[in-house]
Amino acid sequence: MWLNPTILWLLAGAILCLLEFSVPTAFVEFMMGLSAFIVAGISLFLPAVNLQVMLWMILSLGFVMLSRRLIPRRSVSSIEDAIEGETITEISPGQTGRVLCDGISWRARCECDRTVAAHQRVIIVGREGNTLIVMPEYLLNS
Repeated sequence: MWLNPTILWLLAGAILCLLEFSVPTAFVEFMMGLSAFIVAGISLFLPAVNLQVMLWMILSLGFVMLSRRLIPRRSVSSIEDAIEGETITEISPGQTGRVLCDGISWRARCECDRTVAAHQRVIIVGREGNTLIVMPEYLLNS
């Protein structure tokens, strides 16, 4: 019979690794596929399928946790490196406007109760999604 556990583990590993290329999940599917390949080799010596599944789950969890520690976290360096910007449009209290930061126009919101005029220097104090949280430079310097 050609559908023995070894063939199934190899097939599952190949599918999981190929899925990582089409739907990137930060190497989770790839690590699960790699675990399936290892279990395929072990299944030649360990015939109990329930132990193979348990071993696959343990290996997958271990590899995913290991990959989280070894792969550096991505960050938006253009925001972290540049903490200053300049308003392009006026930003009214509670409204959004545009800020130029490192040559890129960002949507921005000011958390103060004053209107920030256009072409004024601002300090980036945070970020919510694609919106920068800014404060006028003169408020922070005084």
